Amino acid sequence: MSEATATVSRPAIDLARIKAWLPAYGVYVAIALLLVYNVLFTPNFLAWSNLRIQLIQVAPIVIVALGMALVIGTEGIDLSVGSVMALAAALIPLYLGYGVIAAILVSLVAGVLVGLINGTLVARVGLQPIVATLALFVGGRGLALVISDGQLKDVRNDDLIYLGSGDFLRIPVLVWIAALLVLVVAFVVRRTVFGRRLLAIGGNRPATELAGVPVKRVLITVYVVCSVLASIAGLLAVARIQSSDASAVGLLIELSAITAVVVGGTPLTGGKVRVLGTVAGALLMQLVVATMIKHNLQPSTTEMVQAVIILIAVYVARERKSR
Repeated sequence: MSEATATVSRPAIDLARIKAWLPAYGVYVAIALLLVYNVLFTPNFLAWSNLRIQLIQVAPIVIVALGMALVIGTEGIDLSVGSVMALAAALIPLYLGYGVIAAILVSLVAGVLVGLINGTLVARVGLQPIVATLALFVGGRGLALVISDGQLKDVRNDDLIYLGSGDFLRIPVLVWIAALLVLVVAFVVRRTVFGRRLLAIGGNRPATELAGVPVKRVLITVYVVCSVLASIAGLLAVARIQSSDASAVGLLIELSAITAVVVGGTPLTGGKVRVLGTVAGALLMQLVVATMIKHNLQPSTTEMVQAVIILIAVYVARERKSR
């Protein structure tokens, strides 16, 4: 009788383990399956030219998603990252005459200012993150269009172009920069006091405040970091396409970044940041899009598949939280 009971209960235990395992590692399984499918059925998928294009396209999303993951780790969200990219792109041509370093610094300072505004509205004024960042989601791109006079401007600077189009050891410099930022963010989250405070705020903000943690200062810093990473993505986008178009740079990238973070296993309720999972989430979504393009599927189909993936990721995260 006991053996029969054990036999019946075993599948339920296995199913529970699968459900617990899926949010953290399901994205890697999905990537592996997509890679196998493409190797078998997509012509020239393993050609270096194709892999290089995929890495270049996903690198800016990874950079923006890293900042988004930090913000979501505090139970917040930042909708202004695309506008920050546009603002950085608009400023680059204006200051490139003073040298590439000056232009990069100005674009980064713009990111710092936007982050300070967002962080102050959230931490000190007490606005909901989605409301606070929505203002600059709209206003930031408008300001970028004003700065650029609504015109596309060519960028002709070899040093800047090298960052977006050059190679180092046959790997795009853009990818090296993204990889370095991944390592830095992972170290900050796992090995620093700031990282522990960030996660504590997302896990239980009132308790963190009672423990004496400078919650407001940490929150402002998180939003500043997020905006600076978006600025880096913006200037790299300009360097890659060799032009500045404030109306197009970073358009809707906030949705791609949020998707990468959620699919990668970081809960929207905060308290946890999966850095490698975020990278994997961005790679998965890029593979989905690339696979459908290679097989001549309509863009509308691609968007619907992405929506289904997001819904599945959110549902799995919800199930895990309920347990």
